[in-house]
Amino acid sequence: MTTPPITVLLVEDDPLFRMGLALVIRNHPELELIGEVEDGESALAAIREQPPQIVLLDIGLPGLGGKETLTRLKRAYPQVRVLVLTSREEASMVQKMLQAGADGYCLKGITPNHLVTVIKEVSAGNGWFDSKVLGHMREALTTESTASAGGGGRAAALTEREREVLQWIARGASNPEIGQHLHISSGTVRVHVHAILRKLGASDRTQAVVLALKQCLISQP
Repeated sequence: MTTPPITVLLVEDDPLFRMGLALVIRNHPELELIGEVEDGESALAAIREQPPQIVLLDIGLPGLGGKETLTRLKRAYPQVRVLVLTSREEASMVQKMLQAGADGYCLKGITPNHLVTVIKEVSAGNGWFDSKVLGHMREALTTESTASAGGGGRAAALTEREREVLQWIARGASNPEIGQHLHISSGTVRVHVHAILRKLGASDRTQAVVLALKQCLISQP
């Protein structure tokens, strides 16, 4: 039985960049581009007409802007995954987009093949962070932790293998890629991921990485 393609809505105001992204998506058999728009209002209208499985969302949009578009989108359609695709990498912006409901955060320098992998991961419910963004997040979290030192808080008791899996998650690796690196099956990776989320009290992989960085359980990718 053939698995239906992942439906994608592209929200990007740069016409040349949007054209390139559209070409990548249309040329991949596991993806289906169901729409491409240039602003938040058009994005919300397109989703009302045909909700996609995943939205590729730029931040610097005219009109509503990326953050407000994301907030309204998630409020009305919480089941739709949103992958932020932007050139903005500062920690404060990443935190705002995560608080608004982003399921992943990706920088525009990503290669087409890697972008397809990330789209598939995020659409499957796995959060994803660009490694460069994670570096900025860790710096911000380290500063925050230093400022509030002495306030307590016990680090989660992860096993050595769970830390290895989490380190690869922080690098943006998918479950199959983690399995290849650690010489274990994808099923075993999934078991470790579930254990990591439970121990950290995280709702998804992205939040697990943020919490692990804050507790210094993993190193900067």
